[in-house]
Amino acid sequence: MMILWMNVVLFSLMIGLTSFVLNVNHLLNSLLSLEFLSVNVYWWLSGVIFLTEGDFYFILFYLVMVVSEGVLGLSLLIMSAYSHGSEKMKIYSSLMC
Repeated sequence: MMILWMNVVLFSLMIGLTSFVLNVNHLLNSLLSLEFLSVNVYWWLSGVIFLTEGDFYFILFYLVMVVSEGVLGLSLLIMSAYSHGSEKMKIYSSLMC
């Protein structure tokens, strides 16, 4: 049963990574793919800690970091939408300040 669970988590990690790599046009899609990857890593981490009977406070610390990353990404999305008028990645140029 545990092998099936680990295979499902690894498969969803690969799907999330593929989605993150292929969604380069929109910043919101990239952020959603990162959150999906974070949830999959949480599933994997909680399973490993449950099997090894480790410290569950590490999972809480991980969740705090994931929420902070999500808030930072959404604030950058809002700031870029206000300053550039869109959230598409094609409007950003490295030559513009």
